[in-house]
Amino acid sequence: MLALDTALFLALNATAATPPAVVAVARWLSQDLPVFAGLLMVLELARGQAATRRAVVWGALSLLVAWCAVRGFRAMVPIARPAQWGLGLQWIEMGARPGFPSMHAATAFALARGLTLGLARGQAPGWRWLAYALAAAMGWSRICLGVHMPSDVLAGALVGAGSAWLAGLAVRAWISRRGRSSAYWFHPEHPSAPRR
Repeated sequence: MLALDTALFLALNATAATPPAVVAVARWLSQDLPVFAGLLMVLELARGQAATRRAVVWGALSLLVAWCAVRGFRAMVPIARPAQWGLGLQWIEMGARPGFPSMHAATAFALARGLTLGLARGQAPGWRWLAYALAAAMGWSRICLGVHMPSDVLAGALVGAGSAWLAGLAVRAWISRRGRSSAYWFHPEHPSAPRR
């Protein structure tokens, strides 16, 4: 697997011969897209419909779970980035932080999966595909820029999808608990009982 991982990395990593436009797109996806997505989420929370606000909250919770999972894994098992192994060219500064799994891929796929889980069936199918396409593009950009191996991105995608699933369990538990704790749940008598 390591040989395949290295071969894929070297095939996707930008070189000096790579057109500058490709590197610019990869940089935009990697550095500016997360900021743009965050602004869109805040705007949707402020002005969106109830159904899309629920999807954004689900996506944000998934993102938070993914962030925590990646931080925890990196603290326990620090695995170096390609540049630390002397592989390829690194197009953005990353320092010596661990790279497995990819935080960008994990949060992008967590957000995409969380948003799609939060939407009702059949609601906004085009947005679902766009969310996954942008998450995949984010993963590609991290390899293109030389800061992650393909296995880092794949692991990040799996962590992101798993985080959305865990966030979904938490959302469903909160909704069912909220339903049981209505005003009538704490009333000692039935609401239609005659008052004395």
